[in-house]
Amino acid sequence: MDPNRLNGKNILITGAARGMGAANAEAFAAQGANVCIGDLDLDTAKEVADRINAAGNGKAIAVKMDVTKREDNAAAVAATVEAFGNINVALFNAGLNKPRFFMDIDEDNWDMIMNVNTKAMWLGMQEAARQMIAQGPMADHPYKIINVGSIASRKPLVDVTVYCTSKYGCLALTHCGAIGLAEHNITVNGYAPGVVVTPLWEQLDKDLVDIGFKEREGQAYDDIVRDALQIKRVSYPKDIVGTASFLASDDSDYMTGQMIHIDGGWCIQ
Repeated sequence: MDPNRLNGKNILITGAARGMGAANAEAFAAQGANVCIGDLDLDTAKEVADRINAAGNGKAIAVKMDVTKREDNAAAVAATVEAFGNINVALFNAGLNKPRFFMDIDEDNWDMIMNVNTKAMWLGMQEAARQMIAQGPMADHPYKIINVGSIASRKPLVDVTVYCTSKYGCLALTHCGAIGLAEHNITVNGYAPGVVVTPLWEQLDKDLVDIGFKEREGQAYDDIVRDALQIKRVSYPKDIVGTASFLASDDSDYMTGQMIHIDGGWCIQ
């Protein structure tokens, strides 16, 4: 990685205590960015920040936040500004999944997934953009908002209907945000992973057995690799950080409203 690629970038990342969020935080800092690690699990977020600070390139802070609350999103933005002077990139990574067959979905399942995956993204985008607008336009580059989407915004999957719905919402927020924030010199893009070996997918793998959709743990991985992917393996956070870094960097300045798929070719199947 270029240790100077993200110099001068002060970045808020939600859901960054583990998985893709933590991997992106460490990769961004290794390229010179300062990062605010927002997560409900403050202790683990602090461990990620400690690793970054010990590495000695970009700096990091950790903040506790419930992404479904506007005041927590505003506080995380404010903490980023207080620590680093401003905010010029925000990555909305927080998400969860809990599979149910269509007729088994209830209001609690719907509200939990939609609140974390879609409502929280909207709240975070608004609060980050509010601060970016208040800072005034940067001289040479736009501010950047990056949303984490999913293959589920392109592929209807019967066992995760609510998750699919929430990620269609992420795609719409990316498109509409790109239009609505363009006048403020803020770009909005995103990336859509497929199967990434993270705590979210490890739990999903277990849950798919529990609801009777799969017979054994690991079968979901095997079936998708065999039947859906052109690159015949699952992905890992290290496969994602390059695209995320590109979207955070000046190299993506002339992009907005785009959702880049990093899914091993699943979306073309």
